[in-house]
Amino acid sequence: SSTPRLLGLPSLSSVSGLKQTLLAESGALTSYSHRVFSAWDFGLCGDGHVRLRQRSILYELQVELEEAVVRRQAAVRTLGQQARVWSVRILLNLLVIALLGAAFYGVYWATGASVRLQEVPPVQQMPLLKLGVDFLPSIFISGVNFLLPPVFKLIAPLEGYTRSRQIVFVLLRTVFLRLASLLVLLFSLWNQITCEGKAEAEECKTCGYNYKELPCWETRLGQEMYKLLLFDLLTGVAIMLLIQFPRKLICGLCPGALGRVVGTQEFQVPDEVLGLIYAQTVVWVGSFFCPLLPLLNTAKFLLLFYLKKFTLFSTCSPASRTFRASTANFFFPMVLLLGLAVSAVPVLYSIFLIPPSKLCGPFQGHSSIWAQIPESISSLPQTVQNFLFFLGTQAFAVPLLLISR
Repeated sequence: SSTPRLLGLPSLSSVSGLKQTLLAESGALTSYSHRVFSAWDFGLCGDGHVRLRQRSILYELQVELEEAVVRRQAAVRTLGQQARVWSVRILLNLLVIALLGAAFYGVYWATGASVRLQEVPPVQQMPLLKLGVDFLPSIFISGVNFLLPPVFKLIAPLEGYTRSRQIVFVLLRTVFLRLASLLVLLFSLWNQITCEGKAEAEECKTCGYNYKELPCWETRLGQEMYKLLLFDLLTGVAIMLLIQFPRKLICGLCPGALGRVVGTQEFQVPDEVLGLIYAQTVVWVGSFFCPLLPLLNTAKFLLLFYLKKFTLFSTCSPASRTFRASTANFFFPMVLLLGLAVSAVPVLYSIFLIPPSKLCGPFQGHSSIWAQIPESISSLPQTVQNFLFFLGTQAFAVPLLLISR
C-alpha cells in the first residue's frame, strides 16, 4: 500500500472517494455516460433487435435531455408563470377527479339498477334485454376502464411534466380507476347484502342479510367476478378486432395524411401489466365464492397471450414512450400488493362478519362462514388436530420465516 504513495499516485480509498463524489455531484452526467458507454448489449442478434435497442437508447437520452430542459425552464419561471402552470394543473386534476367520480357513481348506480330493473315487466319479457341488465355492472366497469385511460393520456401532456412523469401519472390514475371501480362494485353489493349495514332493517332482521333480493349472496358475488372476467376477455378481443386491425389496414391502404393521423396501435407494456394485475385482483376476490374462477382465468390468459402475440407482430408498433425499468421494478409489485390488499378485505369481511345464506351453500345453519372451520377441525382425529394447531404457533412460524429468507 506504500508503493502508490511513493510514486505520487492516489490510493485506492482516494479513488473510491473521488468516484463517489463525482457520482453524487453529477447524476445527469453519470446517466448520460452510462447510456453512451454501458447501455449497449453486444449479444444482440438480428437487425430488428438492434434497431429496437437503438430506439430504446435514443428514447432514454431524449427523456434525460427533456427533463434537463424542463428543470431549467422551471428554475427561471417568474411568479406569474408558476401560478399559471399550477392553475392549469389544478384544473386538469379537478377534471380527472370529476371523471373518476362520474365513473364511480355510474358503477354504483348500475349495480343497484341491475337488481331493480330485473322486476320490470318489459325486461322480464325480453330475454336479451334481461341478459344485458344482468350484466350491466360488468358492462359499465369494462366501459369506463376502456374509455378513461385514453382520456388520461390526452390530459397528461397538458400538465407540463416530463415524459417519464406523464407516464407515471397516467398509470397512477389508471390503477386508481381500475381498483377503485372494483371497490365501488363490492361496496354496492355490500349495501344490497347487508341493507346498507342496518341489521335492524326489515329485509335483514330475519336472516342477517337481505334474503329477499339476494337469497344466495355468495352466488351473486361470485357471478359478478365471473362477469368481470368474461367482459375483460371480450373487451380485449374487441379491441384487437375493431381497433387494432382497422387502424393497421387504414395505415397500410392510406399512406397519405389519413394514414399518418390514424397510425398503428402502439403496444404499451405498462397497460398490459396493469390489465394482468386487475384480472388477478378480480380472481383473488371471486375465487372463494367461485372456485373455478382461477381455472377460467388461466384459460383466458392463455387465449389472450396468443392473440396479443399475433397482434403485436402483425398490427402493433413499438411504444414511443417507454417505462423506465428502475421505476417498473418498484411500481408494479406495489400495485400487485395493493390489489392483494383490496381483494383480502372484502373476502375476510365476508368470511367473518356476514351470515352465510340460509337456502344454499355449504355453510348453512352457521352464524358465519368461519364458524364452520372450528367445527370441521374438532371432528378430525386428535393427531391431525394437534398438527393443525401446531401450524398456528410460533414454533412453526419462526423457523419457516428463517428458512424462507
